[in-house]
Amino acid sequence: MIQAAVRLFKEKGFHRTTTREIAKEAGFSIGTLYEYIRTKEDILYLVCNNIYLEVRKRLEPIQQHEATVEGLISAINQYYLLVDDMQDEMLVMYQESKSLPKDALEYVLSKEIEMVGLFENLLAGCVKSGELEMPKKEIKLLAHQIVLQGQAWSFRRWAWRKDFKIEDYIKMQTKILVNGIQV
Repeated sequence: MIQAAVRLFKEKGFHRTTTREIAKEAGFSIGTLYEYIRTKEDILYLVCNNIYLEVRKRLEPIQQHEATVEGLISAINQYYLLVDDMQDEMLVMYQESKSLPKDALEYVLSKEIEMVGLFENLLAGCVKSGELEMPKKEIKLLAHQIVLQGQAWSFRRWAWRKDFKIEDYIKMQTKILVNGIQV
């Protein structure tokens, strides 16, 4: 159901997609679909939640990385590859999350902050070990920038894919980042 919704939301947009179309695309009857959800917004919430469950599962190893610049580089690589794998889902989430009810939107935004927190912790560890020098505010901003640069691959892939593969993008973004923060 989630993959069917992502395909349709990407193709038609959230507001132009009906629950009946989602049910058909997922191979469900409309009655079966309503056994799982009440509204189309519930489906969008499930899409967003599924993204964060997958992100958490795949990025859990980031928490095991040493708080070193090399560990940070490895974590960025893992995250950007994840974004590449889930680019359609990420694009739909960012385009359509404004349609979520307030409490669901707050949940989605809190999950986004959790992702940023993974990179904040790595950066703070690098500062603590003496590998990097930066104040707390810069750590917070840089962690957001790392996440945003990963997500940018989803939003700008239409232009960048002509010139770069994801591996090229990761290498260049990481080089720019590391050159900008090393002591």
